[in-house]
Amino acid sequence: MSGLTEGKIGVVTGAASGIGRAVALAFAREGGSLVIADLNEQGCRTTAQTIADMSGEVHPAVCDVTEAKDVHALVAQVVGLFGALDCAFNCAGVEGPFGKTGVYEEAAWRHVIDVNLTGTWLAMRAELGQMVQQERGAIVNIASVAGLRASHGMPAYTASKHGVVGLTKTAALEYANTEIRVNAVCPGIVDTPMLERITEDRSRLWDRLIARTPYGRPARAEEIAEAAVWLGSDRSSYMTGHAMPVDGGYVAM
Repeated sequence: MSGLTEGKIGVVTGAASGIGRAVALAFAREGGSLVIADLNEQGCRTTAQTIADMSGEVHPAVCDVTEAKDVHALVAQVVGLFGALDCAFNCAGVEGPFGKTGVYEEAAWRHVIDVNLTGTWLAMRAELGQMVQQERGAIVNIASVAGLRASHGMPAYTASKHGVVGLTKTAALEYANTEIRVNAVCPGIVDTPMLERITEDRSRLWDRLIARTPYGRPARAEEIAEAAVWLGSDRSSYMTGHAMPVDGGYVAM
């Protein structure tokens, strides 16, 4: 049996580390060709080299998802190289600092919203422009369980991820009469550099997060990637508008 993404063309943002890197590796392993992007050029090139070592076809790019010109150039690069865009994975994101809503710094709020929500929308807008022309495609946004439930002390992150879930569902409805599908993955606690930053010097927070996860451990980034790549593949052909928790039971509690 061929891989999930055999013959497919993909793009992954936020591919330098964490979930974005894992998605890129899984997409390539399953047979797809792709362009990967991140602001972290060296990290992106490292991911690309790993894929090349797997004999995958990959092209790294530098992209700031908060800049419309960057994401349009990214999609144009994909189409210029491969002639189409079958699957888009919008993984770029930041957590922002901790702070209660009433004292949260405006600059921090704007940065988190700009990257996580506006950046996802700008990427989707460029991706949808191409997918409408070719009359097919699948978009997978990386949201969070914080897009399904409140998250104490992270107002900007929680608002941004709720926004990503709403944006995903809205686009899914708008394009439901086409061959374009839009879904989101909502990871729980994942062993990534972001989790390390969040829990650094906060052992009690780590304990609380694990206690709220029935599996009793964080996910591996590869476990989130498996779900994302499946949602982008033809195996999920009747799924659209879904915000799928991959969370070890976190939202079930």
